[in-house]
Amino acid sequence: MNPVVAVTGGARGIGAATVARLRATGWRVAAGDLTGGDYELDVTDPDSFRAFLDNVERDLGPVDVLVNNAGVMWVGPFADEPAAATDAQLAVNVRGVINGFRLSAPRMRARGHGHLVTIASSASRVPAPGAATYAATKHAVLGYAMVAREELRGTGVEVSLVLPAVVDTELARGTDHGAVARLRPDEVAEAVLRVLRRPRFETYVPARLGLFARLVAGLPAPAGQWLWRHSVPNQLTAGNPAERVEYERRLTG
Repeated sequence: MNPVVAVTGGARGIGAATVARLRATGWRVAAGDLTGGDYELDVTDPDSFRAFLDNVERDLGPVDVLVNNAGVMWVGPFADEPAAATDAQLAVNVRGVINGFRLSAPRMRARGHGHLVTIASSASRVPAPGAATYAATKHAVLGYAMVAREELRGTGVEVSLVLPAVVDTELARGTDHGAVARLRPDEVAEAVLRVLRRPRFETYVPARLGLFARLVAGLPAPAGQWLWRHSVPNQLTAGNPAERVEYERRLTG
């Protein structure tokens, strides 16, 4: 029988594209979101997350794959970031992912198989000026996943991260994509499918970003910093804040 997949933030953007791509493959997929999904889901609330997984299991069967996709981003000088924006990013991007791991992994481990996939970001390795807290949350996700992967070794539960460049979604509206072309959500969804078919821990989209991240990390510090500074778009100078006003108004409540 085809796998059961639960996708957070599944009503729009990368999440919606992932849901559509996996369903086209014949997999049984459930989208969870605050609004517009198959099931209501607030990833920051453990009770809501637990109910989401319970409902999916009731309707489709045990969850074989969890795609932690829900995420939010505020862009601007770190010193000007509203506290509400900081709180929202930490709650959704970090605590939401942790809730997914904590609630899904024990069920998967008990069955001896499963896959935890998280849509991280290239910012996990090469952050952009103007998105300090967002980068911090993606670094946190990377560290958490690395530890969880080791703790789950030998249990049959896989852990994977998908790290895309700038994607054409509401979250990235008004940001600059630099030298890497702005991605379509379906390109990230295709990467998720590849990871599910052939598990690996880190998958960059596009793949050459992984080479760049390793190069920046491997060079002596001054050279690595120079390369990073001249290659990663500075969202403080290259972005268009006017395009983000409505999104960030909703983010800060």
